Amino acid sequence: MTARTSKRTLYRLRGVPPTGDEMFDALDADQLARVHADFDVPENLGAPAVLVTGSFEQPVASWCDEIFRTTGIEVSRPVNRSAGLLMLAVDGEVYAIGYDQGFRLVPDRLKDHRFGLSFASRRVDPAKIRDLVSHTPGGGRTDITLIPSGASVWSLGIVEHAQIVRRLGGHLDNIPLTISRDNPGKISSAEGGAGLRMRLGVEGADLIADIRAIARVLREEKPSPELEFVEHVVPVDDPNLVSRLEAILDDLLGQEPDGRISVAVPVDHWDDYMAARAFKARINSDAAGRSTDDFDLEYVLCRARIQCAGSRVAALREGTVTLYRHGRADRADEIWTSSALRWIEAEVFLDSRRFFLMDEHWYEIDQEYLKAIRSHAERLITDSPSVDLPPWVLGEKERTYNACVPDQRPGYVCFDRDNVQTALHRGNGVEICDLLSPDDVLVMVKRAKGSDALSHLFSQALVAVQTLRNSPEGRERFAEKVAAARQGRGLPEDFRPSKVVFAILLKDGTDLTADTLFPFSQVTLVQTARTLEAWGVQVEVVGIASTPSVVTSTGTRRLVA
Repeated sequence: MTARTSKRTLYRLRGVPPTGDEMFDALDADQLARVHADFDVPENLGAPAVLVTGSFEQPVASWCDEIFRTTGIEVSRPVNRSAGLLMLAVDGEVYAIGYDQGFRLVPDRLKDHRFGLSFASRRVDPAKIRDLVSHTPGGGRTDITLIPSGASVWSLGIVEHAQIVRRLGGHLDNIPLTISRDNPGKISSAEGGAGLRMRLGVEGADLIADIRAIARVLREEKPSPELEFVEHVVPVDDPNLVSRLEAILDDLLGQEPDGRISVAVPVDHWDDYMAARAFKARINSDAAGRSTDDFDLEYVLCRARIQCAGSRVAALREGTVTLYRHGRADRADEIWTSSALRWIEAEVFLDSRRFFLMDEHWYEIDQEYLKAIRSHAERLITDSPSVDLPPWVLGEKERTYNACVPDQRPGYVCFDRDNVQTALHRGNGVEICDLLSPDDVLVMVKRAKGSDALSHLFSQALVAVQTLRNSPEGRERFAEKVAAARQGRGLPEDFRPSKVVFAILLKDGTDLTADTLFPFSQVTLVQTARTLEAWGVQVEVVGIASTPSVVTSTGTRRLVA
């Protein structure tokens, strides 16, 4: 049976009018000549379209000379890689799909670099992330994570206000695509960065229907709450602001390097970077440029520094970096050529605002910090708790409340101040939890009048989980206490904490919400949750209900029904 879909990468292009002539004119003439391009105008799509086909030819493979030098045997084998590129306009937007090496014919300057990522943040299941590429501004560090079976986004250790997500992939939520039209339950996936890689319809009508479904998601839907931080990095679109930032960068490029400008491999060409054996940079020079076995940031910055003030950024934008698959760096070995500006990143401050240059584009990276923290705190605080805790009689001490819970909720065990001693934790030991639920959830209880108490609570959870995860002695001592309290029914032999519940009573019994939780506590809560979730421990925050008490004639307190 012929497959109805094929896995392809779809790009959305910017600044290209939706006509066949304009689409053709937007392509790089030199690149087209290199592949001996042929052109056709598809008529069965019912939409303006251009088809380009050609091939990247190399008469003698680069490895042939090495084989001769190693073995003395003359070998002559050609390399011929096909290239196909379909450009089509759907509802006024221009898209491009590459076949084999055809993706190399799409000029980087035309790509909407947030297109695939924006779709993924709206439709990839946050609990089944399979592919994540994140970048830490200011350090040139890129982290690449691949998890074929999928994992929760928060288990990957992303620090949403300190890292920029460059690519995101995983299982798709339900969406009317060709892949799922005949079988709605069929699992599909997508990887989004500059492009969107997923299974698309092969028939013309199916392909256009899929593109429209993707466009509808981007137009009408908001990112998933768990993935909205992906879009908290705000592109700078104001031309005047861009000019001011580039003026600052131009001045920075004229100074001796001090680490504020670093190298960053363009993430959508990571495979090309790994395959390259030679790099050639050419910055405002008629000479051939300098060839090295890796990208040479020192040379690029040196060339920028000797340019006239006000022209340095332009020199890098117009300069080139070419990657070659062989150290001889012949034209026949060329893999990819890009603007030199794509290979540097820089952090710039303007008054109290912080900006970051990445892939030739400027982003503001702190603007949504508090919004991101609050959004995560809202996700952690639940009004449908998984633990069943009784109301707290106002005026009771925390120790009294914890001690009375097992009387009112059978199956709970109180370990408040019943600490575990280990060789690492001598003296007072480690308080593993205040309460252990019937299903072995660690419950941390706190009555909080300010953020200090909650900081202590969150720190307690980290130490407790670390002890149970990493200390055999700690697990054994805690298991003994549980078995004694439950009269022989202890913990599973392979017990590791899988969930922590923070149960909080705010002063005066105020309902716990993101509005009432102290701002500083929201920050420390999110940081703690990030760490615990990276360890595979789920975090839940619940407010404890309160009830007033009355003092009887004998001086005892009684619960008001």
